[in-house]
Amino acid sequence: MVKELYKDQMGREVTLAKMPKRIVSLVPSQTELLVDLGLEDQLVGLTKFCVRPKGLKEKKTIIGGTKQFKFEVIKALEPDLIIGNKEENYREGIEILEQRFPVWMSDIYNLSDAFKMISDIGALTGKEGEAQKLIGKIQQDWLKRVARIGTVLYLIWQEPIIGVGKKTFIDEMLKWNGLENVLESERYPSLKIEEIEDLNPDFIFLSSEPFPFKETHLDVFQKLFPHSKVVLVDGEMFSWYGSRLQYAPAYFKSLSKRLV
Repeated sequence: MVKELYKDQMGREVTLAKMPKRIVSLVPSQTELLVDLGLEDQLVGLTKFCVRPKGLKEKKTIIGGTKQFKFEVIKALEPDLIIGNKEENYREGIEILEQRFPVWMSDIYNLSDAFKMISDIGALTGKEGEAQKLIGKIQQDWLKRVARIGTVLYLIWQEPIIGVGKKTFIDEMLKWNGLENVLESERYPSLKIEEIEDLNPDFIFLSSEPFPFKETHLDVFQKLFPHSKVVLVDGEMFSWYGSRLQYAPAYFKSLSKRLV
């Protein structure tokens, strides 16, 4: 393979001198995608948060977290491709890595971005056919948006309380499932109890990640906000934009039945 020049989703140029044989993934959902594309053997390093597929972490080298890399560990792995994400990783760490290794970054806000990421990673790794097959499988279940169900506040952290606003992939998933995000601000604002009371959403979703909301938290929030229906939701289904998307439509269909 001669040197190939690629552009990632941040518009950065990434040069590969050969087909990647030693890949480091800095993002859990993209780690799962690499395995589903048939690249488990080429995947040499991943983060401590890369929990899928189950048991993979025990077989691979842990390079730290998504926002705190162990640079010496990564260096020792001698990767010929590192795959990250603009939102989930931290700029300073990526800038250090790209001085030494090819680093391809995704930047995802909607389903089109997610499909482009899958396609691009397939091209990067010689798995174009597998990538297109996966995209087709996902797309057949994402044919139309669900009719409006109501308003929602999606929470990802407890102390402080942090919600999910506009210009996020989660916001896009809410729209696809008939849910109107009550937060007009962008990204991930901190909220006070009084602000949530004023927003008065029909539903409050407590995500399973990054903060692991449980039944005990549900009871607390339900008492705080008796006019909203508080629901525990699977954060992976709302925020993982790789091959986990193939399981999301069935989950959302089941969730909708719980809301109406």
